Amino acid sequence: MVKLPSIHIGKLSLLLAILVWLSLLFVDLVRIFGMINELDSGISEEITWILEILFFFTLYAFYNYSIGKISQGDFLNLIWRGASTGLFASGVGLVIELFYLSLGESKIGTEPFLQNFFYHVNFAWTSIFLISTALLWKHLILYQKSKQVVKQWQAFEFAMLVAAFFVFFNKNNFDYSFLFGLVILLILSIVLSGNLKWIPYLTFKEKWKSLLFLSIILLSAGFLFRRLISYGTDDRLQINLTDNLFLMALFGFIFIYALFSFLVTLFNLPTSSVFEQKLTEAINFQRLSQSIQPEENEEQVLDILMDSCMSASYSDGAWLELNEEEHSHQEQVRFMDLETKKEIAEWIKTQKTAEVWAIGEKPEQLNPLSIRLEHPKFESALLVPLVINKAVIGRMVLCKEVKDGFNKEMVNIISTFTRQACIAVENHRLLNQAIQNERYQEELKIAQRVQKALLPTRLDHPKSFAICAYSNAADEVGGDYYDTFKLDESRYVLIIGDVSGKGTSAAFHMSQMKGIFHSLIQLGLSPAEFMIKANSALSKCLERNHFITASIFIIDLEKKEICHSRAGHVPTLVYAAKEQKSEFLMFDGLGLGILRNNLYENHVQEKTFRYEPGDILVLITDGIVEAKNQKGLQFGFERVKSLVEINHTKTPKEIEQVLIDSLHSFVGGDGMIDDDYSLMVVKFE
Repeated sequence: MVKLPSIHIGKLSLLLAILVWLSLLFVDLVRIFGMINELDSGISEEITWILEILFFFTLYAFYNYSIGKISQGDFLNLIWRGASTGLFASGVGLVIELFYLSLGESKIGTEPFLQNFFYHVNFAWTSIFLISTALLWKHLILYQKSKQVVKQWQAFEFAMLVAAFFVFFNKNNFDYSFLFGLVILLILSIVLSGNLKWIPYLTFKEKWKSLLFLSIILLSAGFLFRRLISYGTDDRLQINLTDNLFLMALFGFIFIYALFSFLVTLFNLPTSSVFEQKLTEAINFQRLSQSIQPEENEEQVLDILMDSCMSASYSDGAWLELNEEEHSHQEQVRFMDLETKKEIAEWIKTQKTAEVWAIGEKPEQLNPLSIRLEHPKFESALLVPLVINKAVIGRMVLCKEVKDGFNKEMVNIISTFTRQACIAVENHRLLNQAIQNERYQEELKIAQRVQKALLPTRLDHPKSFAICAYSNAADEVGGDYYDTFKLDESRYVLIIGDVSGKGTSAAFHMSQMKGIFHSLIQLGLSPAEFMIKANSALSKCLERNHFITASIFIIDLEKKEICHSRAGHVPTLVYAAKEQKSEFLMFDGLGLGILRNNLYENHVQEKTFRYEPGDILVLITDGIVEAKNQKGLQFGFERVKSLVEINHTKTPKEIEQVLIDSLHSFVGGDGMIDDDYSLMVVKFE
């Protein structure tokens, strides 16, 4: 498939404009040649008019395309383009005029071919200036356009289109119809010239430049119009191209809009500084809104705040100080030395109004305070509080070299800037806190997964007894621990423990307990020996304010005996199937890590008892018996005992579920259990 080359509208329209102008020149020169040699050229006036209109249309297409690429807010560049084109067109006309003045009535000066050539050159550059500047005015008129303005411009363009073809109607005669059409077009030009919304957006310097450029356009238009009128009275021209309603209307439109723009710009000069100030304030407000980013610190927003407030109040000096708890921020000083700042700060401390202002009961309602200074350089100051989350974190002090230098409007603007800056800082802190909390949550999830990995997924046990276990942490992680270990074919070890406290520190110590259990239990120690060794090991790694309670059982399947030792842990419940009653194993024992010397051995006891088929062991932590309901009552030992006796015929898993369901039902549907809780249920076959 053949790919057609892309058409560049701007270049094509410029090429067509040149070709049409050359055709127009050729037609007129042929007509002059026929006149000199008394021959009929056979070229009618309509051909010239058609070529003239085509020249206007191709110029319009070229400049409409090229000007459309200019940024809509680049007003000064637009006006300069019109001024530079006017200067060049006027320069060409002036050079031609001086050239003929130098020739006088010589033979070359009266040469018709040369005269018509220069006439067409002048006509071309006048048309270029008028059409390009009219399109520049269009760009300015349609800035911040409304539906009404668009309709007005469309009406003007349609009227100009009719004016281009008007030559076929009045045959280039200056009659009443010509005047009527010109008046209508001038009225439309005046209506459009009222759209000058772009002028207030020029800075003071840009307005002076625009006045210069508009002056050039007005002078250029006046000079070229004078040249156009002079050509209208020249009998040596075969067809006058410039006595055209389209060109006359363009002259009027260019001149009227340039004049309106010049006058409005001139009258806007005194208010330029006020508008620029408001615009600067709006930009500063936007900068304050967008200044704080999660990865940045607060210094940036405080810098912008000081610069904005000094600019809005025309302050001669300032400083910003934060409270001692905000020690991470350095004090910022502007346009004054530290000695001067210290002198003013000390003087402010002696003022009763400033003292009363600083200890306001409601910081969020604290307004800036204006005071007079007794200082050789600065005579007035404004104290601006920085309030975040209903607390004053510091203040900004603005100083001026004149008395009563801060009016109400300045104070309102500064208050707005300060509130926005404080909101930005507060949002920044909240965002950082949220990110930090999210990081903590991720770390806790990792800790939770690690802790779950520390608890056994499978409990070692033979067919002669069934066992199950359950654990739940009050926080994301907890300090409860249980485990089993197979010593040999006839002996199994059960252990349950509880670290004092809860949360991550308890979980960390629980991991230490697991390591010690697996290390010591393989040595074949008795429960009492295990507790003594474990206390010795834990005493070296546990923090002073932490301890661990534990219960350990060695089940001997051959002897059907259980050897048990308790280190301050919750008593274990034993259900005797033969007697159909249960009791808690109550005997002394001291928690691991409480006593960290050899005297601990005196507090360790060991108990051995036999078991029968159907007997049940229930190992629990204090989170179960100490759980409270909404009335403040504890779940208690007796409730555990009763539930086991009632459900002794069930499997260990079913007994476990009964205990957990009863616990949650007791606490309440939405109630939270304050402590970690765990249990192990063993039932002998």
